[in-house]
Amino acid sequence: MRETHAITLEKVLPNPPDKIWRTLTTSELIARWLMPNDFEPKVGHRFTFRTQPMGDWDGVVQCEVLACEPPRLLRYSWKGGSDSNPAYGSRLDSEVTWTLTPVEGGTLLRLVHDGFVFPGNKFAFDAMSSGWGRVADRIAALSTDAAVAIDPSCAKG
Repeated sequence: MRETHAITLEKVLPNPPDKIWRTLTTSELIARWLMPNDFEPKVGHRFTFRTQPMGDWDGVVQCEVLACEPPRLLRYSWKGGSDSNPAYGSRLDSEVTWTLTPVEGGTLLRLVHDGFVFPGNKFAFDAMSSGWGRVADRIAALSTDAAVAIDPSCAKG
């Protein structure tokens, strides 16, 4: 069995879970805090993130919604990278899990991005570790402005 590594981030945001949920599950808002995408909050939905290519990486991340329980849990696969350039490591086959827990003063946002295999994914792990922290700050800012609207069909694929 291979040993995997995870990026874990926890941050209390001064917004209710409903507003953070909308920011995590609305394609247009996701594009503002992460990357352009064709996300839909439905289990089984396959979607892509697209950004500027870097080195041999084409800038595309292939994903699939694995779990969706509004406004508490969102999990999706995250596959991307390049096998052709050792400088950027090997292809990443991982999962991103967002958990929202109401707390006094707002919501505890917990992110776990798991599945980094070293040494091949070390470059991606190091680059994404600091990046996810900046993403949490952008989610907090966007959630303050987000109108509350939860799609009750989210968990139905």
